[in-house]
Amino acid sequence: MNRSTVFAAVLTLAASAALPALAQQEETRFPTQAPPEAQRVVMMCDNDDATRSAFRREHGQAPTFVTAEEALRARAENQRWEAPRCMTEREHARLVSTLTAYASVR
Repeated sequence: MNRSTVFAAVLTLAASAALPALAQQEETRFPTQAPPEAQRVVMMCDNDDATRSAFRREHGQAPTFVTAEEALRARAENQRWEAPRCMTEREHARLVSTLTAYASVR
């Protein structure tokens, strides 16, 4: 696992959540929005017993794996999660590839 790639993916997801908020002059809170402490964090995780145990110990629940498509949909719908979601290395590569394609079109 390349730490800079993981860091870049997390940073990209965090920036995608922050930029629309910075563009607005006045932020209006609606009851359907998640509390400010909730985030949309995706981590690269292995799908083995040791990783599941460590994740459960750290976050209080078993890891929930998402695909690249689900992460992009969550970004588009501005979803927030109480605990981070996990992504396999292969799905992370798909996410990075898709985000790179989006960036090159802009």
